[in-house]
Formats: sequence, structure tokens, C-alpha cells
Amino acid sequence: MRKLVLVVSFMTASISAHSGSEEEARQWLERMSAAMNHMSYQGTFVYVRGDLMETMRITHVVDEEGVRERLLSVTGPHREIIRDAQGVRYVLGDDQSVLQDAVASGAIFPEFPVEDIQGANSVYGFETGGTARIAGQMGRRVTIVPGDRFRYGYDLWLDTGTGLMLKWVLFDSDKNALAKLVFTEVRLGSEIDLAELESSTPSEQFAFLPSSIPSRQVMTRSMPEWQPESLPPGFRLATHRHQAEGESMFEHLVYSDGLASVSVYIETASGEAGISPGLKRIGTANAFTRQLGNRQLTVIGEVPAATVRAIGDAFPAPPSGR
Repeated sequence: MRKLVLVVSFMTASISAHSGSEEEARQWLERMSAAMNHMSYQGTFVYVRGDLMETMRITHVVDEEGVRERLLSVTGPHREIIRDAQGVRYVLGDDQSVLQDAVASGAIFPEFPVEDIQGANSVYGFETGGTARIAGQMGRRVTIVPGDRFRYGYDLWLDTGTGLMLKWVLFDSDKNALAKLVFTEVRLGSEIDLAELESSTPSEQFAFLPSSIPSRQVMTRSMPEWQPESLPPGFRLATHRHQAEGESMFEHLVYSDGLASVSVYIETASGEAGISPGLKRIGTANAFTRQLGNRQLTVIGEVPAATVRAIGDAFPAPPSGR
């Protein structure tokens, strides 16, 4: 996918000059997290990532039945995702790219865990800016600034009344916009049409979202079999899974700086032609592949190419025969 920048100037007019402290920015992020998880909302938004641009409709309801959500494409091939107590099920239509591994495609509504990205050793900075009218609501701008070239940053516009996210822009360390989501219409609380939670698509057309991680004989070890000699600043091992069966092995490691995550897959190389070594761009994500003896290593995440290469090159070559 190639980078595409969408300018939605009519939604971001009348921006007023205002700057605030990092503490104020963190307070806004905490409000946003609470609003996105505990509020009921409904709306239409334009979503741009790489060369993909489409209009989608979301209904998110939190009530005595728990959390129920339906995401529906308005343009392009029919895509539909339903999340509730029964799990996640989906319909894809002609183009399945919208449901790639979340590590590769990034989340449509990303999470910003303030407790994991704050503190004296944080690799991110926080700023508050002006206000803008978006989808009929007034939004306050909050920026998460990357501290170096190994991670991306976000510009967020949050509803001044509720903290709900009205717009986000993903950008690199040079402030180049890489992806964008902008609501064009939003309803809150009693204004929501609950009928939109129901799908007109026959149930037999739905499928469950498969996991990209092998489920058989998976176990967690205290120490991974394979480890990098160094990591970009701020990244630490977050999760680890391992599978071994006969001569085959599979190891999955996730490194995170609190906001960005990078997956490392190490598996026995097959005799068939695998993924070509080197860098590959996948939307706003990057992937790096190389051989480790008779293993294949793949590093992938919504981070700059320099990050996946640095992590991939940090795994030492194995002893002969491994």
C-alpha cells in the first residue's frame, strides 16, 4: 500500500490557538479512554490508511447487556463486524484487507493507555492545542509526540463535552500524515438508533475472526528461546508464546513501548518459497524478514521501517545446525 493523505479542511476550520501542559493532555486522554469504553455512541466516519479510503458506520452500545458493537462499510465491498458477548463475527465481501492481522493493519479506534506511556522515562511527549468543529461537535486537539524516529505519533480531536474521539491522525517523526479517521456525524445516548445493531445479512454468511497465532500446543515460557541483543529505546517484551512439535517450532514475541507494538515471529523455514527477505510496507505498518539458520524471522508492526529492521537485525545468528 502507498501513503495517501486526505485533507478534510471543512471539518477542521476555525482552529483557535491554545496550548496546555502535559498533565492536561494526559487528563484528556483518560477522559477519552473512559468515553470510548463506557459511552454509547453512533456515527459515520471516513477512514484512510495507505491507499484504502472508505466510509463506515459504527454503533457502539454499553448497557445492561454489556458491550455491543456493529461496524458496517458504507462504500466499497460489503464489510461488517459484530462484537458482543458471543464474540466477534464478520462478513468481508470482495476485499479482505480490512481484517488483516491487527498488528499489521493497526486498529480503527486505537487505544492510548496513559498509565503505560507516561512518566519520566516515557518515549512520548504530550501536548494540548486548539479546538475545531468536527461532526457538529467542538473538539480539543491533543497530540502524542514521538520522542524519536522509532515510533509514530497521533493528533487527536476529542469532544469537549464527553471526551469522545472525533478524529485521529497518525503521523511520523517528520509530521507526515500516514492515516486518518474523521467522523462526519455523531449521535450520543438516547439519540442512538438501536435497530442498527441488528444485521440484515444472513447469519450463515458470517464467520468468526481467526487468530493468526497457532492454537495447538501453545505454552508460555519465562524466557524466550530467541532474544534480541538490543532493542530501540522504550521497547520491552510484553508477551511471549511458543509452540514446538517434532522438528517444527514457532515462537511469537511482542515488544511494546506502551503504545506501539511490534510482533516477532520465528518459525521453522519450510522447503517451499517463503517470504522474500528484506523490508515490506503494509499500509502504515512495516515488516522485515530474514533467515536465522534454518528458521525464518519476521518482524511486523505499525512502526517505522527503522524499528522493525533494528529489532530484526538484533537477533544473533544461531549456532550451526539451528
